[in-house]
Amino acid sequence: MPIKEIEKLLESPVHEYRVAGISIMDKLSRINKTTGERRKEMFDLIIRRTDRINNWDLVELAVLHVTGRYLLGKSRKVLYKLAKSKDLRERRISIVSTAHFIRHGEVDDTFKIAELLVKDKHDLIHKATGWMLRFTGDKDKKKLLAFLDKHASTMPCTLLRYSIEKLDKAKKKYYMNL
Repeated sequence: MPIKEIEKLLESPVHEYRVAGISIMDKLSRINKTTGERRKEMFDLIIRRTDRINNWDLVELAVLHVTGRYLLGKSRKVLYKLAKSKDLRERRISIVSTAHFIRHGEVDDTFKIAELLVKDKHDLIHKATGWMLRFTGDKDKKKLLAFLDKHASTMPCTLLRYSIEKLDKAKKKYYMNL
C-alpha cells in the first residue's frame, strides 16, 4: 500500500481506520525484506502525523517496531525532542520507541529519556516509562537499580510500581519505602 494511502487511513476520524493504517506499517516494519527507503517513509509518516496517533493504543502499535527499528543504529535526537513535547502522545512515543533498542541490549537512551520524563504529571507517561524501565532490568539490572536509587523516592507511585515489578520482594519493599 502506498504511503499516501496509509496516510489517508490515519486522517480518518474513525479510530479503527487509524488502527488499520498503523497496523499495516507495523506489519511491514517487522518484515526483514522491507527496504530502508520504505522504513524511512513509515517513520517519517509517524513523526509527521503524531496528531493522528491520538490514543495510547495507537502509540504502542505505531512505535514498538516502526520507529524503534528504523532508529536502530541512527541518531535518536528526534526522541529527545518528542520527550520534551507538550503533547502527551509525543512524550509517550519517545519512551516506548526505546523498546526496540532494549531488545538489542541498548538501554542508555531509555534511561536518558526516562530522566526527562520521571517528573511528568501524566499517568500514561508514568505507565510507559515504568514499563520501559522494567524492560531494561532484563538487560542491565545494575543500571535499573542505579536509576531507582537516584529517583525512587521522588517518582510518581505508578511509575515506581511498574519499574520494580520484576524485582524480588525485598527490593520492591525497599524502593516502595523510600
